[in-house]
Amino acid sequence: MSIPNLEVFHKRAAAAEEEIAALKKQIEWLRQSIINNDSKLQTVSKDEYTKLEQENIKLKHRIAILKRTIEADIAKTQNEVKTNSCNVISIYDTLYNLFEKAICTAYKDVSKPPVIVTISSNPKFGDYQCNSAMPLSKLLNNNGVKTSPLDVAKSIMSNVEESNLVSKLEIAGAGFINVFLKREFAQTILSNLVKSGKVLPPETKKQRVVVDFSSPNIAKEMHVGHLRSTIIGESTARLLEFLGHDVLRINHVGDWGTQFGMLIAHLQDKFPDYLIVSPPITDLQTFYKESKKRFDEDQEFKTRAYKCVVQLQKFDPDMIKAWQLICDVSRKEFEKIYVRLDIKLIERGESYYQKHMETVVKELEAKGLLEEDEGRKVMWSKHGNEIPLTIIKSDGGFTYDTSDIAALKQRLEEERADWIIYVTDAGQSMHFQILCHCAERAGILKSYHRVDHIGFGVVLGPDKKKFKTRSGDTVKLNDLLDEGLKRALQKLKEKERDKVLTEEELKQAQESIAYGCIKYADLSHNRNHEYVFSFDKMLEDKGNTAVYLLYALTRIRSIARAANISQKQLQEHAQNTPISLEHEKEWKLAKVLIRFPDVLIKITKDLYLHQLCEYCYEISCAFTEFYDSCYCVEKNEHGEIVNINMGRMLLTEATALIMEKCFFILGLKPVTRM
Repeated sequence: MSIPNLEVFHKRAAAAEEEIAALKKQIEWLRQSIINNDSKLQTVSKDEYTKLEQENIKLKHRIAILKRTIEADIAKTQNEVKTNSCNVISIYDTLYNLFEKAICTAYKDVSKPPVIVTISSNPKFGDYQCNSAMPLSKLLNNNGVKTSPLDVAKSIMSNVEESNLVSKLEIAGAGFINVFLKREFAQTILSNLVKSGKVLPPETKKQRVVVDFSSPNIAKEMHVGHLRSTIIGESTARLLEFLGHDVLRINHVGDWGTQFGMLIAHLQDKFPDYLIVSPPITDLQTFYKESKKRFDEDQEFKTRAYKCVVQLQKFDPDMIKAWQLICDVSRKEFEKIYVRLDIKLIERGESYYQKHMETVVKELEAKGLLEEDEGRKVMWSKHGNEIPLTIIKSDGGFTYDTSDIAALKQRLEEERADWIIYVTDAGQSMHFQILCHCAERAGILKSYHRVDHIGFGVVLGPDKKKFKTRSGDTVKLNDLLDEGLKRALQKLKEKERDKVLTEEELKQAQESIAYGCIKYADLSHNRNHEYVFSFDKMLEDKGNTAVYLLYALTRIRSIARAANISQKQLQEHAQNTPISLEHEKEWKLAKVLIRFPDVLIKITKDLYLHQLCEYCYEISCAFTEFYDSCYCVEKNEHGEIVNINMGRMLLTEATALIMEKCFFILGLKPVTRM
């Protein structure tokens, strides 16, 4: 539920109040006129007098309606704000605003004062801390106002307004302000979560977002190099969609250019009847290698390949047919990978922007932004000291630079994107910086647009070198996923899960673990860093791994099943039963759970998804501590249930719901039994 636009509401209410005031003046005038029987009224006829009385009644009626409307709007707004804040409030933002206001009130003359709010590392010193006193004291002393951090802390604290989040504030040490949260606040948030059975997103400004990820090349198999872009891009898109943004997931495939000349020429030779009979190309990788070999070694073939490119760019029907055949074969192979990894994309290859490239080149030339450089036409950025974009090659053809600036223009102007995210390896960081600088210079990219490059390090093998097969070839993504399935099944059989799971359950667990561990191993690392790909480490059932977390959620869900309590019953109990937060371990778990909105908000700012993985692990560890210390279901020596602590069962349900939402964003698929 979104919070209503309060500014619009207040304007509307103010206008209504003004109208009421005007109506009251009219009524008062009529009333005084009737009482005083003044000269103005004596000049009117009886009919006119009756008309004035009726007008008086109508005015009073209108006032009553306006008052009821305002009261109803206020009640509705307060209810919606209250409902929203109970579910998706950002604790960090709320505390930050509280202390910012207090500091600005206490020190009106300080411009942009430091507001520092952190999570407390020790529950003895509160749940959060405001650490602004020391830097603020230093700032004041530098400006000639002698004061101590302790005095500053006291001044800040005395100006902090009451909040439904804060139980109490304490000053510790040299001026730290310790913040203790209200348990009732957490109870309300988590109870509402269980009642609805849905995890709601925090309030954000909705935007049109383009996420450009995966981007393999046609006629080449997807390999381990595409893994990170595909996985990181998918989770980024899922996060933004959950937050309510309008997300366009783009697969900017390489489906245009010189390589298609050699592929088409080779197709003509190998399958001369391709226009009539669909060629049986099953191994496109081999087909590509054959054409590349001929292109490098046979001058006549090379010349013919270039002619094919020219004809293709002129949209010759036969060339387009050959091109489509080759693209379709690749597309089917890509789709197999995407289905296995549960990836959703809309393909818009370089060919999609062909006409857009022609248009943008004309516009750049008309603006005098292209310069001759050894036969090429290049564009320098607004900084002028960077590598230029090559817009037109010496042979008159377009480049990746042309395609990228045309795509950026199309996304901003036709798709109306507010925010564009590119997910590629870190090596392309400089290219996107230059692209954005050139787009700003051309007036394509405006100050209100946001563009981010999610760069990442390479995947390494056990030898800490770029991940390759033993023969030195690039690892095919299909083979990698097959190996994951094989290893996951081995792991399950080692644990003798094949003896207790049905065949279908075993298959579901195998796929959940195999694909989950590959995704999680990637996402749990800081994306800027390289990481070593190791199935052995991925499949460990201890520590911050997908296997451990998937098992943890399965175990959490099994608690209610063992007690014969359905999710619907838990929702019903949540209507009247408060969530138990008396025990320190209950409270510790609850404090982790209610941080969920803050974790997501932070990720939207820096786009580091490993923070969500760390959060999942933190939930799991806090739940383990809670479960080890606090019984949910009590049994006698015969294994019979003698008592169910419903307040703790509700806390367990809240934990499961938040973990499931985290898993969905990360692309993990939990199973009922593992």
